[in-house]
Amino acid sequence: MSTTRPYPPGDRGPDPDGPAASASPPAPPTAGPLRQIRRLHLIGASGAVPRARDFTREALRDWGWLPAATADRRAAAEDVLLVVSELVTNACLHADGPEELRVSCTAKVLRLEVVDLGTGTPAPRTPHRAGRPGGHGMFIVQRLCLDWGVVRNVEGTGKTVWAELAAPG
Repeated sequence: MSTTRPYPPGDRGPDPDGPAASASPPAPPTAGPLRQIRRLHLIGASGAVPRARDFTREALRDWGWLPAATADRRAAAEDVLLVVSELVTNACLHADGPEELRVSCTAKVLRLEVVDLGTGTPAPRTPHRAGRPGGHGMFIVQRLCLDWGVVRNVEGTGKTVWAELAAPG
């Protein structure tokens, strides 16, 4: 089932006694001592989906996911690239384009975040009908990911759609 939370899992939001929340969502909790992150600015970029996939593929190479040594590892990398495609495509179709793609990785979880200025809330079509053309993106995200959700920009319009996938074992 999809989740829409004001903050990512494990984060209880801004400290009520602290400074005001920033425009960017809080960082997800790390699952180990090392969290790697990459950012790709996509404002006004043509070919955002292939650029996002190429960018993510390069990060996966650098982080040792690719080239995949086993079929399971190859499937995990392909799932990541498919989820990136779906999230960026949704931002292109429903939110006037993505602003930024963030890809971060710990030993156990890979997190994808797509920032856009849209006001809508992505959701899988229900009921899902496999034979119907289009509208399968968030259903695919829901099926492939450990969790996903939306963080609204507290300073105005926009949101970050995030998804988390398990790192290959």
